[in-house]
Parts: sequence; structure tokens; C-alpha cells
Amino acid sequence: MLGWSSASKIRSLTFLVLAEMLALSLWFSASAVVPTLAAMHQLSAFQQGLFTSAVQLGFVVGSLASALLGLADRLDPRRFFAVSAVIASLANASLLLSDPAGPLLPLARFVTGACMAGLYPVGMKLASTWARTSGKSDLGVLVGILVGALTFGSASPHLLNALGGVDWRVAIAGASLLALLAAVLILFAGIGPRATAAPRFRPAMVLFAWRIKAVRLANFGYLGHMWELYAMWAWIGAFLAASFAHSMDAAAASLWSRLATFTTVAIGALGCILAGVMADRFGRTTLTIAAMAVSGACALMVGLLFEASPVLLILVCLIWGFSIVADSAQFSASVAELSDPALTGTMLTLQTALGFTLTLITIHLMPLLVEALGWRYAFMPLAIGPFLGVLAMARLRAHPDAVKLAGGKR
Repeated sequence: MLGWSSASKIRSLTFLVLAEMLALSLWFSASAVVPTLAAMHQLSAFQQGLFTSAVQLGFVVGSLASALLGLADRLDPRRFFAVSAVIASLANASLLLSDPAGPLLPLARFVTGACMAGLYPVGMKLASTWARTSGKSDLGVLVGILVGALTFGSASPHLLNALGGVDWRVAIAGASLLALLAAVLILFAGIGPRATAAPRFRPAMVLFAWRIKAVRLANFGYLGHMWELYAMWAWIGAFLAASFAHSMDAAAASLWSRLATFTTVAIGALGCILAGVMADRFGRTTLTIAAMAVSGACALMVGLLFEASPVLLILVCLIWGFSIVADSAQFSASVAELSDPALTGTMLTLQTALGFTLTLITIHLMPLLVEALGWRYAFMPLAIGPFLGVLAMARLRAHPDAVKLAGGKR
């Protein structure tokens, strides 16, 4: 185990962040090529949706399996990450040999998603081992940087589409090669002093996420956050395109909606990092409550600006994009601080599995809301999530175990 030196910490976290960014490009690589493949192979809306939903479902299944077996705590996280990255890379590269309209495509995307369970939550576990154990906490900003990388990756396909798209084979092959590079880079990252040996695994360990009230409340807050997040990310582009079509010609509306979608999602990366700094300084519950209050208000407001001034609409979307993911890393940091250090990986993996399961519901709920309510009111039900999340984090703030958060800052 590496010593507690600034040089070791900076070097290890640099390799970790680079590996995380490169590996997570697999998650969103297919999103950039869906428009091209849809035009080339006349893919149905359902087939296009499988590029994303199969990955989400795979991630949920992989995360649940990892949590039940305690893999994130029983295995060397770097080797777990590396093996997961290699398998995900090969699964992603198999798309080059598959018929985009055939049955092997969703299977390949499912396997890619399942391997993400060894990348995203394991990366957060590694970051948590480098957090300070005394004095001013820095766990929030460490995890915030990793979630910021995920957020920027989510935004990248929209920028590529706005610039005219890329050859789909280059995009898929490039992402696969980047994941292989990530598998090498992660081996140069160290494990921090906060790591502890995992106890013998017992299935009942998974129940700690429910039995420990403080952890349960942090997870409820996270679920409220996830109810809103991916539904917004998945549908904000369609909403902006429909709104801009009212005041622009078709070509301009398409271009500006894609650029606006990119900036709306990408600005969340900055939100993650700044929120991490603020949460470490002022408290996790303080930050998460504030972020969910702002994002929930935006969910209620944004539809009322449908077909209004594009400048005003983009401004509200930027505020929404900044706030909607700013708190994401802080729920993970809270669970890491409230859990037994030996179970941190399992608790984080279970948390993300529950959250992404919920996203499968809300992503597919949005088209029904648009059909029933129209764009002006369709986003309003998303505010239910942050509202309930605020209540959960307010209860956590009053819980005695909240003193474990952010070095005593609630």
C-alpha cells in the first residue's frame, strides 16, 4: 500500500481519473453513431433505444451481481477495473462485426454495461481510499471529479452530432482502444491508506444498505436524484429541438438544439467539481438539499418556456444541467463515509445499481408524459424525485451519524 504522501496521491488519482474517463467512453460511444446507423439500416425507434437501454440494464445486472458477491471489496480494485475494461472493450469492438439490426447488438451492449459495474463504482471506491482520514475532508471533490468525467462523457455524443457526426466504425473502434489503454493506466494507480481488508463475505452484508438508517437515507436521497437525472439527459435534446423549431428553420433548430444539449449536459461536469469543493467545506446534506431544490425548480419551470425565447430557455437549461448532477457524487461520498470502510465498494455498487434501475423506468416514462401532457408539462413530474430527495437528506442531516459526513460538516 502506498504511503500517505501528496506525490503518491496526486500520481494515483491522475492515473485513476484518466483511466475512468477513457474507459467510460464505451458507455456513450454508441450514442454518437445511432443517427448514422438508423439512416443506413432503417432502425426502428425501439432498436435505436436498445443502444442505451441495453447498457443501462447490463450495468444494473452487473452491479447487483458485484454487490451480492462483494467483488468490489474482495478483489484488488485495480485488477477488477482492468479486467472489466478489457472485456467491455472486446464487447464494444464486436459491434464492428455485428449487424446493427441483429440480435447480437443488444447482447454486446448488455455485456458492455455489465462490465461498467467494475469501472464506475470501483473507481469511486479507489478514490475514497485516498480521502483524508482526519482534518478537512476532501472526499467530495475526489468523487466529484470522477462523476464530472462521466458527465462530460455523456455530453460528448451531442457535440459530435452537432459537428456533423463521425464515421461509426471509427467511433466504436476508438472507444474500444481507449478502454484498453485505460486497463493499462489503472495498474499505475495506487490504493490509498483508507483502504481496509474486506471481511469474509456474507450475503447479509448487502442488507446493511437498508438496515443502517443513515445509509438508507443517503440512498433514498440518491434515488430522488436519479429519478430526475437520466430522464432529463435522455430527453432534453428532443425538447429543445421541438421548442427551437417554433422560431427557427429546421436546419438551424437541429444545430442549435444539439449544441444547447451538449452545453446543458457538459456544464454538469463543472457542477460536480465545484459542488465537491463546497460539500467538503459546508457539508454534504447542505449541498445536496440546495442542488435538488434548484434542479427540482428547473424541472417545474423549463416546460413553461417551451417555444419561448431560445436565449432564456437555454439559460434555464444551463442552470438545470449544472444543478441536476452537482449533487450526484455527494450521495456516493455520503455512503462511503457512513459505511464500514471494508464494505465501501459493495455499498457504492449497490447504490448505483438501485439508481440505474430507477432510470430505466423514468427514461421510458417520458414519452408517455409528452404524449399525455405535451412538452409544456412533461418534465414537471420529474420534480417529485428531488422533492423526496430533499426530505430524505433533511432527515439524514438530523441523524446522529451525520457527524461522520465531511469531517463533521453536515
